[in-house]
Amino acid sequence: MAIVHATDATFQDDIKEGLVLVDFWAAWCGPCKMIGPVLEEMDAAGNAAKIVKVDVDNNQGTAAQYQIMSIPSLLLFKNGELVDKTVGFQPKEALEALIAKHA
Repeated sequence: MAIVHATDATFQDDIKEGLVLVDFWAAWCGPCKMIGPVLEEMDAAGNAAKIVKVDVDNNQGTAAQYQIMSIPSLLLFKNGELVDKTVGFQPKEALEALIAKHA
């Protein structure tokens, strides 16, 4: 499964089915750059959740809707409903544990 880059226009469709881990990020954010390879590794391994990235600079409506104040913020959705959230850089094991709680 490839990582999806969502926009304000596509976000609701991108999260509506199954488990979806959403990374709210920005190009200028150091910790966001650190978590990118972790998410790519998880995606390549075929983890239990679809991965969606939202650039907060270009998609301020979605970021505001979910009250994103710090990035990276990672939100976990299950069938379109927000079920969990974590803020800041997280190692792969922590993200996998977050997903496993809701799988």
